[in-house]
Amino acid sequence: MNAAKYIWMNGKFINWDDAKVHVLSHTIHYGNGVIEGTKAYKTEKGYAIFRLNEHTTRLKESAKMTLIDIPYSVEEMNQAQIDLIKKNDFVGDNVYIRPFAFLGYGVMGVYHKDAPVETVMSAWEWGAYLGEDGLKNGIRLKIASMTRAANTSSMGKAKATANYLNSQMAKYEAIDCGYDEALLLDDQGYVAEASGACFFMVKHGELITPPNDNSLASITQKMVIEIAEFLDIKVTRRRITREEIYVADEAFLTGTAAEITPVANVDAREIGCGSRGPMTEQIQTMYFDIVFGRCETFEHYLTYID
Repeated sequence: MNAAKYIWMNGKFINWDDAKVHVLSHTIHYGNGVIEGTKAYKTEKGYAIFRLNEHTTRLKESAKMTLIDIPYSVEEMNQAQIDLIKKNDFVGDNVYIRPFAFLGYGVMGVYHKDAPVETVMSAWEWGAYLGEDGLKNGIRLKIASMTRAANTSSMGKAKATANYLNSQMAKYEAIDCGYDEALLLDDQGYVAEASGACFFMVKHGELITPPNDNSLASITQKMVIEIAEFLDIKVTRRRITREEIYVADEAFLTGTAAEITPVANVDAREIGCGSRGPMTEQIQTMYFDIVFGRCETFEHYLTYID
């Protein structure tokens, strides 16, 4: 991990190495915290944060779902992220931003009402999540043996830290078996999402992605749908079975960290040409044009750092 200079914590900037919490902080023991993943790109006009307000709004909504009362408004947290980029004097192309709200020290036991809320904004330089080669040639994807936790058993719509144990175990399994990433099905056997990204497939010129009935409502997924519609590509939201993936013409993952990562292989089945397909490349190219400020049509999604 590339350490930065400062972290914003509870309204103040502190040195990176001084951002510490007590070992008896409530979230460490019981898992109730909420996170976001936001990204700033180095454009010709300087750093620009992609869809900042939507990410911060989702953090606030996740907190409401999990009964965490963040004592800062969306606007205040937006400004904190902007100031964080300025203060850290980054020089790389991509900066990953991690807003985080969690329950601190002072209360023990499952009931968390009186636990203090800690709010943190951190940022660091981070390259391609699944590797530069993966962006071009595609990754190997394994369908996990475990399912994505059902909506009846957890707050699945919240981007909550507790939900990521499921993702962590699935990803570990995939990598341990020689793959790059895991894909989780829901409890009915339909595609839910990858360990930290959404899934798209292409069949006969149609772009298909699952509904968010058992997955996080993805901001990048929404962006890809907007791009596809702009490019006059037919988009269908429907359930996808495991068998359909094996015979897809193309497939890719999307997310703030994953960006647009092609899928070359699923469960030892080659997908399409076994590399990045033409529609994936077209969408990926436009996505990077947008986040790097080269597409005027979607420039309103960028918050430039003055």
